[in-house]
Amino acid sequence: MTQRAIRATYMRGGTSKGLFFRAEDLPTDKRERDALLLRAIGSPDPYHRHTDGMGGATSSTSKVVIISPSLREDCDVDFLFGAVSIDSALIDWSGNCGNLSAAVGPFAITQGWVSPTEGATRVRIWQQNLQKRIEALVPTRHGAVVEEGNFREDGVPFAGAEITLEFLEPADSGPGGLLPTGNTQDLLDIPDMGPLRATLINAGNPTVFVRAESLKLTGRELPDVINRDARLLARLETIRAHAACVMGLARSPEDATRNRPATPKIAFIAPPAAYRTSAGVELGKDQIDLLARIVSMGTLHHAFTGTGSVALAVAAALPGTVVAEVARTLPGVPTRIGHASGVLAVGALLERGPSGWRVEKAVMSRSARRLMQGEIFVPSA
Repeated sequence: MTQRAIRATYMRGGTSKGLFFRAEDLPTDKRERDALLLRAIGSPDPYHRHTDGMGGATSSTSKVVIISPSLREDCDVDFLFGAVSIDSALIDWSGNCGNLSAAVGPFAITQGWVSPTEGATRVRIWQQNLQKRIEALVPTRHGAVVEEGNFREDGVPFAGAEITLEFLEPADSGPGGLLPTGNTQDLLDIPDMGPLRATLINAGNPTVFVRAESLKLTGRELPDVINRDARLLARLETIRAHAACVMGLARSPEDATRNRPATPKIAFIAPPAAYRTSAGVELGKDQIDLLARIVSMGTLHHAFTGTGSVALAVAAALPGTVVAEVARTLPGVPTRIGHASGVLAVGALLERGPSGWRVEKAVMSRSARRLMQGEIFVPSA
């Protein structure tokens, strides 16, 4: 067996981390490319450890990113994201990672694709999975990316430099647009569960929102509790898979579970209430606008996904959704999401026109830094 050396950068972006590759260094054949990326991560791994690869064996750390100079005049770089299954030979390319989006700008600058300006550099990103534009404002000084700073985000143990992300017109532009069924709420007929009220929305990533109380939950639950409950996770997946069909994203629930595990996401929400985070910090109900927990690739996320927070902020600002019913929000003020690790504030700018609601942009702050840069070795056979 021989090994192939490939240039790679291991990066953290927000509460996620993943392997970043230049598109020119990977095979052009998609099957060959995916096989190589799976082996680099260490999937599939029936032991759920990624012992023989660079993956972190969680939904937040089993990720790959492919970047190249953009072919579009209005963007600087093209960005393709893959969510790598841990225990099956599958990379889901159906959605984006909002957290790793924060690392795209710094990567592009360090590769020499975007010239830095003193103070901050705007990087225009084409998100290929969703066919959407993102603009990142990256701190730069003396011709280099600034990675150290005082910006803190719950779910990340150390401070970093603040990167502002603007997700431009993040609502889906396909059939159904922002609301794929045309409704702010739908009554889902879930086998063995009965009718369930939900909001199905396409913003950031396709996302399904349900009330925590409808699942006999409080919204204050932490990942260790939820992820030990196999029956609850199975129920959440059943809801997600059926919602995917209603949203027109899968042919059948089985198809959604087997071939599209990354999107849509499913989240459960509740009115603001005091709770203790997974870091043991006590948060008061006045510090958040709602409670929210989100499932990613079959397990409860340790914080909250970036694109899920975009969808939540949009849903909170949209009258009639299950999120708007419980969220304590004000027009023009970012929504403070109380997640398992703490608080994440995300703003969404909506306007209503003759053809319905339009989302101009969603804005959040994240940090990012390089963890490793060099070559990754992948067995060729």
